[in-house]
Amino acid sequence: MLTMRIRATRPTVHALQPSLIRKVANTAIGRSDIIPLWFGEPDRPTPRFIRDAAKDAIDEGQTFYQPNLGIVELRQALATYTNKLYSTELSADNIAVTPSGMTALSVALQCVVSQGDTLVIVSPVWPNLPSAAEILGARIKRVSIKAVDNQWRLDLDELFDACDNKTGAIMVNSPNNPTGWMLEDDEQRRILEFCRERNIWLIADEVYNRIVYDRLCAPSFIDKVTEEDKYLIINSFSKSWAMTGWRLGWITAPRSLLSSIEMVAEYNFSSIFAPTQIAGITALQEGEAFICASIERYRAALNALTAAFAQLPRVTFPQPRATFYAFFEVDGVSDSFAFAVDVLNKTGVGLAPGAAFGPNGEGYLRLCYAADVALLGRALDQMTPLLN
Repeated sequence: MLTMRIRATRPTVHALQPSLIRKVANTAIGRSDIIPLWFGEPDRPTPRFIRDAAKDAIDEGQTFYQPNLGIVELRQALATYTNKLYSTELSADNIAVTPSGMTALSVALQCVVSQGDTLVIVSPVWPNLPSAAEILGARIKRVSIKAVDNQWRLDLDELFDACDNKTGAIMVNSPNNPTGWMLEDDEQRRILEFCRERNIWLIADEVYNRIVYDRLCAPSFIDKVTEEDKYLIINSFSKSWAMTGWRLGWITAPRSLLSSIEMVAEYNFSSIFAPTQIAGITALQEGEAFICASIERYRAALNALTAAFAQLPRVTFPQPRATFYAFFEVDGVSDSFAFAVDVLNKTGVGLAPGAAFGPNGEGYLRLCYAADVALLGRALDQMTPLLN
């Protein structure tokens, strides 16, 4: 008897490729000797005061359906938090809460991207960003960040030249996963002005805006846009407050767009578990010391990695200005997936292959250094024979 393989009927879904990061990780299933530095999350659990807020809400019986856009208290807390960071004047009517930053991105794209649109994306970039647009039938055009004088840089003229009359949006992830590159205020103003002139959407992923080493927060488009601009800014609780498993994010947008976002939310996820949202309020109001302490941990880890890589002649490590990723090039490596598997098998260290972040990431590997310095030191010792 023949068994037919059932496939998705939509070509855009059928054409999706599995994450190369997951493919590497799947080869280690069942092994207990792995140092896992491939996924992008802090190594410590969510702080107790955040966990306790959720538990208290559960004990109080807050288990019912909630508004599509999120509870007003959390939306207002997010507006207040952003206003304090960026001297803006947002209100709850600018904020939509979502179950994860990934869902925020998907909802944003569903609101503004049409079949056949072109999205110009700054790359290398987290693979979910372009794939979420491709699912909707968009065409992706990548503009590469390049390593110049040990720093990652974006040529804005190259970005603008990539846009044409089919461009529906520019998508920028800054601070950037995987490189740690970051836009400055003047660059953001130029991009925003270009979007205004061309009447195209600006989609900004600013999930790492608090994980930055030379200031309190990364530059944001939020203090440059107006209510007349076509913008969607994506953020998440995952990285700054070590809440990856909670799946809690948000969108900041013009007030006039919130009714559309509300409808898309209704037909995607309807509402978010109330205790999760209450935990988010607590994180915003009480979590500043945790963020500051985390940054110091990551800074120490970055310094240790930088010193170690400097001793390895095959390794080129452009310095990240933000995030908790080391995106480094290894001389002679042309297949980063195969090399990551080799590193895993021979050293027990799990890295993400650069090709996972687009063709312009090939030859690189990503290491998440949101971990204790001692563990990173052990990983580097184990990898040194392959990187020398």
